[in-house]
Amino acid sequence: MSTRARTGYFEASKPRVEVIPMIDIMMFLLVFFVVISLRMIAGTGVPMEIPSSKTTQSIKSSTVTVGITKTGETVIDGKPVTQEELKAKLVALKKQKPVDVVLAGDKDVPLQSLLQVMDSIRGAGISSVGIAAKAEKK
Repeated sequence: MSTRARTGYFEASKPRVEVIPMIDIMMFLLVFFVVISLRMIAGTGVPMEIPSSKTTQSIKSSTVTVGITKTGETVIDGKPVTQEELKAKLVALKKQKPVDVVLAGDKDVPLQSLLQVMDSIRGAGISSVGIAAKAEKK
């Protein structure tokens, strides 16, 4: 008989943690979240197709991103809000610190809806407003 301890019929061995399947799952999750995040405007949590422009500039940071969906709904942090709620939220944020707003509207949003949201933003006393656009391919 050998000098190794036997438990029952099989030899006792140390359990191993298989890392390869765990890496595969983590890579799948990473790709999934990257693909999902590419379809959403940062800060709105709502998938939109924003218009394109030849003269886009990147903005270093924005405090608030306000989205306007195809149906004309105003969205902040993935939640629909009325114009009055938008104005109240922006006034409250402005009391805490300076606020920069990025307005992200779907490319099919009527100009009137865009202007109503812009009026609410200006009504809150915020003049630093940018409009989200993707760079047009040359």
